Amino acid sequence: MRVVWDESFTAYNFGPAHPMAPVRVDLTIRLARSLGLFGHAGVSIVDSAPADDATLRLAHEQGYIDAVRAAGAGLATDLSYGLGTDDNPVFARMHEASAHVVGATVDCARAVHSGLADHAVNIAGGLHHAMPGYASGFCVYNDLVVAIRWLLEHGVQRVAYVDLDVHHGDGVQHAFWDDPRVLTVSLHESGRTLWPGTGWADEVGGPDALGYAVNLALPAGTGDSRWLRAFHSVVPALLESFRPQVLVSQHGCDSHMLDPLANLALSVDAQRVAYQALHEMAHRYAEGRWVLTGGGGYEIVDVVPRAWSHLIAVAVGHPVDPTMAVPEDWRGYVRDLLGRPGPARMTDGRDPAWREWSDGYDPADPLDRAVMATRTAVFPHHGLDPQP
Repeated sequence: MRVVWDESFTAYNFGPAHPMAPVRVDLTIRLARSLGLFGHAGVSIVDSAPADDATLRLAHEQGYIDAVRAAGAGLATDLSYGLGTDDNPVFARMHEASAHVVGATVDCARAVHSGLADHAVNIAGGLHHAMPGYASGFCVYNDLVVAIRWLLEHGVQRVAYVDLDVHHGDGVQHAFWDDPRVLTVSLHESGRTLWPGTGWADEVGGPDALGYAVNLALPAGTGDSRWLRAFHSVVPALLESFRPQVLVSQHGCDSHMLDPLANLALSVDAQRVAYQALHEMAHRYAEGRWVLTGGGGYEIVDVVPRAWSHLIAVAVGHPVDPTMAVPEDWRGYVRDLLGRPGPARMTDGRDPAWREWSDGYDPADPLDRAVMATRTAVFPHHGLDPQP
């Protein structure tokens, strides 16, 4: 298990008023360390080099890269590149910090591809909204697209990308819209109630890759059991059919009920169940090759550190008992740093269970209708039956 981390990743910082506070990744790593997750055999923590321009061009236009570099150096900012907006304010050395995040996810891909590690995680990564020529949704460079393209260039023929962020993984879908080597699956809050307003069931890919873009748009308010029903009704069957050589996943935890920017209602307990399911599928379908990233998540004390520490624990192979007390040294650090208490336990007190799709489809249920829309749009392209 490889963890790519250095405190310098907190330089990806849009400023004190921005919801994507870099302290959230610092608190995650500190909690994972306090839980003893990095002391297990086979776990390595390494830094990575920033991605160079040639690597960034796997996803981005050189003109855009130049604009990011210039903006971060205090030169003119061109709003047509999405820089200098409320979502993507300019900060000093923006290019260097963003390229560092990309380099870390590419390092994860390289480690998994080479056999250096079975699983590799970049908690600072998961910047899934960035487009070839502009920043979007707090994302300057798209580390996921770069890493997946790196894998394809190095001989991998099938990559499955699963995106659990509450927002649609639009940047990754855009990159591989017509590429059947990459299956993109995004579970997100419906665009009727949440930005970016895309990710509908009928977005299924280009003419050469029909069925390889998969979108499950969930009703606002969806909680643990219903979210897990949706996940298990779509993801395992597609991964079993596709048989990826590498699984890449984005684990935005802004699906949590406390997240201030979205409207789903998951607990960290349901999120942990999803992490365990993806871990099992990585071993069942991808020979254990699993690249993991963070993503969104804006409740920076009570949610993000616990959720992603559970993710790291699952990847390490030593899941944390959800009833375990949060280590007091970490809670003390939070009190000293932020002047607020941290959560007491690694659980939200939920015991998630869900109803399998085979138990029956309810056409009066908005969640079931969303699942059926996705299965109907995508499953026949993979030789799968959309019906229960």
